[in-house]
Parts: sequence; structure tokens; C-alpha cells
Amino acid sequence: MRIRATVAALTGTLALSALVVPAAQAADGPSVPNFAPFKANAPVDEAVGDTEITKVAVNGGKNIVVGTTEKKKFTVAITATDLEGIYDADAFLWHGSDIENDIDGLLFSDEDGATCKVVDATTSTCTVNVTVDPTLDLYSNILAGKWKVSANAIGNDGDYVTKDTFGYASMQRNARLTTNASPEPIKKGKTLTVTGALTRANWETSKYAGYTKQSVKLQYKKKGATSYSTLKTVTSDYKGNLKTTVTASADGYYRYVFAGTSTTPAVTSTSDFVDVN
Repeated sequence: MRIRATVAALTGTLALSALVVPAAQAADGPSVPNFAPFKANAPVDEAVGDTEITKVAVNGGKNIVVGTTEKKKFTVAITATDLEGIYDADAFLWHGSDIENDIDGLLFSDEDGATCKVVDATTSTCTVNVTVDPTLDLYSNILAGKWKVSANAIGNDGDYVTKDTFGYASMQRNARLTTNASPEPIKKGKTLTVTGALTRANWETSKYAGYTKQSVKLQYKKKGATSYSTLKTVTSDYKGNLKTTVTASADGYYRYVFAGTSTTPAVTSTSDFVDVN
């Protein structure tokens, strides 16, 4: 599946309905044009007047982690300036190599219009909500990784700016990690086997599947201690399974820890307590 986007629908207009000024507002307030600045054939990047976008923050600067079925809602905050103040702003996320000809992933804001907070006479931060549904929006695992953020702002005087790419956001496949140490209880000096599994969301099947050939740390914390220490590094097999052995020395907790990758977040398993006698 590929999404061949029409720029008129995605970029120059950039969620037109969110930036249209109601007639009453236009009559009573500043003179702000309706559709005119965002005409269908507008260039992808365009600026008229002194409106500038100074910052775009997606999901508070954190990666967007998505599982197999549950929708994930996050915010995009657009900070913009204009000598006459900011009227509205909007943003959307897109994945692909060329916004005009090759988009294979697209996420629009949920509402028409942003919630804008005035910073000072010239600057406002406008926030929109975006919801990603893995069963609809993330049809392929190739969509994990870097997404581009397109942003737009309009001033109270009708000046405006559109940017096809103003920053990036990371979309990641949620991960799960387990730990099981056995046998337990165990005698001191005997061999303890620690197994586990590293899995992550497969957006193509809507199920979790093993994350293979990944380095995972086995950590141990002695009963009464305050911190864990790393015992060794284990590599997940072709099904994502983990298995290693250690010598039991004292009562304590074992856990696996995965540092994460560009497409998959870091994850730490629930610890397993072992009674050594």
C-alpha cells in the first residue's frame, strides 16, 4: 500500500478548516483573510509577511511508542511569532521521501483549530492533538522510525508561513520483555537458569513477535541492596527468546534490560526474586 498525496490536499492548504477565520471574528477583529493565503496551488514552503515558526515540539519531545491495537494520542505544540500576534497554527506528520510525490504515512491533527496560549504580544504557542491508530495508520513496519513534521502558522494581520518539514518525530514499535529464573528456591553454588523473551509490536499482523539478534543485559540486585549490577549480555535468538545461566550466590532479584533501538523503545522486565538457601 502506498499513499500518493496531492499537495493541494496536504501541504499548501495544511488543514484549511483549522485556519479559516469565522465571518464574525473577521468582522470584529483583525483583518484576517480566509482561504486566500492557503490556495490549492501554494508552494510547499511559503511565507508572506513577518510570521515565523520558531519551535515545534512533538509529544513533549518524547518518542511516540505505539502497540498493536490501542490508539495513541499525542500533542504537537507550534510556537510562532508575528508583530501583530498569532491567530492560529496547525501541523501534521508525514513519512516518505518527498512530500509532493512520495508519502507513505500521514497523520493529521484531530480538531479544526489549535488551542493557542499567548506568550507575549508577538508570540503564541498553539497546540493540536494527533491520534495514531496502529490498525489503520501503521499498516507496515517500515513506518517505524523518523517522521517529518509539517507546520503552519497565521498572524492576526493575515501574514502566514508554511513549512513542509520543521523538525522530526520518532515513531516506535512498542516492546515487551520478560524474565524467569529457575529453579527456585535453589541452593547456594548451584546453577540458576534465567530465561526471558524480547518481543515488539508487528504492525502488519497486529501481534507481538520476537525481536531477534538483540543484545539484552542480565542484571542482579542482592536482597537489601539499592541498585542492580550487570552480570552479562545475552543475545535474543530467532524467536526473541533469551537464555543463560549464573551461579546462585545469595537471595536477590534478576531482570533483563534492553537499551532500545531507533525503531523500538528501551524496556526493562519485571524482576524475578530467587530464594537461595
